[in-house]
Amino acid sequence: MTLLRLTCAALAATTAAIVLPAAAQEEEQHSTLTVGLGAAYVPTYEGSDDYRVVPIPQLRGKVHDFAFWTRGSGIYLDLIPNTGGTDIDLEAGPVVYARFDRNGGIKDPVVRALGKRDIAVEVGGFVGIRKTGVITSDFDNLSARIAWTKDVAGAHGSYVITPAIEYSTPLSRTAMVGIGISADYVGKGYGRYYFDVDADGSAASGLPVYTGAGDDSGFKKVSFALSGAKSLSGNLRKGWALFAVASYQKMLGDYKRAPVVAIRGDSNQWIGAVGIGYTF
Repeated sequence: MTLLRLTCAALAATTAAIVLPAAAQEEEQHSTLTVGLGAAYVPTYEGSDDYRVVPIPQLRGKVHDFAFWTRGSGIYLDLIPNTGGTDIDLEAGPVVYARFDRNGGIKDPVVRALGKRDIAVEVGGFVGIRKTGVITSDFDNLSARIAWTKDVAGAHGSYVITPAIEYSTPLSRTAMVGIGISADYVGKGYGRYYFDVDADGSAASGLPVYTGAGDDSGFKKVSFALSGAKSLSGNLRKGWALFAVASYQKMLGDYKRAPVVAIRGDSNQWIGAVGIGYTF
């Protein structure tokens, strides 16, 4: 589901903070690995007012200064090596997502009557920049990133553009906090596939016919996240750590006016997650 994807993005930001700020305080490691597992309370589909608990796996690391990380059912690979010799880190590389939104697990019988959506496989790339030592210390991080992906599996057949800004700061060698804001800009094929209701769907569900989301591209939602991590081993750079994330997401424009949101769901979306990670 799409909201699961964004939950995992917030978790990935937390996991990144477990590794990066603390690592800046010691000798740079050229290869690292952080593995995390959590549980998240998320809407059953994008725009739903029903919730469920789902597992959240996470993986992040770097091999010979080339970084990689997962975000939900997607993976990023940074092809610009980070050697640690500067406080500016440029990022660019491929990204691949599998989107499971409305493919299963929908509690609302009316939305379920609209039928399942196929799994979308979105392939594209991202660019970004991260600055270390910005506000609170020499080890806080401010980053900006934008990703572009397009469905190549014939589901929604459209594109998703996701700009994001994230800030994290260590409170000590054992604790950190972070905040983030992001948005989704989608093509009209995306809106048509997930939010419009055609005549057949109206007859099956009882919802009114709606074509507003598929008329044009636009910003679908904006998201805000707070995150934190606490080491269980005395150093966020190694060993076990607990993490938590709280996120609020607001559906926008024609997408929040879609019947699956305005009539059967809610444009205000809340997410909470907790988990544990281990850094090698």
